[in-house]
Amino acid sequence: MKTYLAIFEQAPDGGWGAYIPDLPGCASWGATRDDLIRNVKEAIEGHIEALAGDGDPVPSPTSSAELIEVDVPLASKLTL
Repeated sequence: MKTYLAIFEQAPDGGWGAYIPDLPGCASWGATRDDLIRNVKEAIEGHIEALAGDGDPVPSPTSSAELIEVDVPLASKLTL
């Protein structure tokens, strides 16, 4: 079992997208966050299966994420 980082982003229309930094070209979307979680797991599994089937190496997960808190000037807060 391997654990890959998935970066989730909410689209302006309310849908969700994700990409996997350690698996270039592996991405997925969903109408809801729950849909995305299911879909991205399938996308990762399918991507790895395709790599292995082509005889290509399967990259090990190396990416990580950290939330960074920063101060936002008041003028910027008004335009968000």
